Amino acid sequence: MSETLKEALERITKGETVALATIVETKGSTPREVGAKMLVGKDGLIVGTIGGGITEAKVIEEVKQSLKEGKGKLITYHLTKEQAALDEGAICGGDMKIFIDVLQPKEEVLIFGAGHIAICVSRLAKMVGFKVTVVDSRREFANQDRFPDADEIIAEDTEKALTHLKITPSTYIIVLTRGHLKDEEVLGSVIKSGAAYIGMIGSRKKNSTVFQHLEEQGISAQELKEVHAPIGVDIGAQTPEEIAVSIMAEIIQVRKQKEIQ
Repeated sequence: MSETLKEALERITKGETVALATIVETKGSTPREVGAKMLVGKDGLIVGTIGGGITEAKVIEEVKQSLKEGKGKLITYHLTKEQAALDEGAICGGDMKIFIDVLQPKEEVLIFGAGHIAICVSRLAKMVGFKVTVVDSRREFANQDRFPDADEIIAEDTEKALTHLKITPSTYIIVLTRGHLKDEEVLGSVIKSGAAYIGMIGSRKKNSTVFQHLEEQGISAQELKEVHAPIGVDIGAQTPEEIAVSIMAEIIQVRKQKEIQ
């Protein structure tokens, strides 16, 4: 595997969205051959080259636009003799087709708690394309029979589970444990994780108490402000199924906002 592809894999594993620009066709004299690759992040070039110079600079701008839109495209560049002279390795004009592929990490819904609402959330999250992981120390609740749609079920306590869970900017955390003390424990453990979304179930009064305790433990008011609590879009949901719909609606909303940033 080339260094460019290795770097792409590492970035995606960390939850980063990147784009791979690959020369797929050339005609005449061009700076690089077919197959040359360049990896680009939202801030610019990461690794690799398709020839340097003004052509590469223009391609990087195209790639940034693709990253913003979240979709790839095929572009064609014609190098005049004057332009080619400014690019490395090109001594006369030529044509170059470049395919831009946007590489996005698999988005994951991480559910803490394995009760009735969690079952419904797991099903809906899978339906809309998320990887689903469920964490609950109770094996009689956290099992494949109850969560047939989940990709991973971890029957461990929060502290142990977090030692091997990978939380990235593509992770959406839902706190649905069996009580407010457990919710507080989970929220305190994940609030600084860098997840795309953290939501916690509960009444405003209960959540206010949890937030007060966490502030006393050193969590800032600004960090707590980022938590979606009460969780979900306010649609007057009452049943586990309705609450799951409200939660996933909010997550989809956050995901869409993230895509256009």
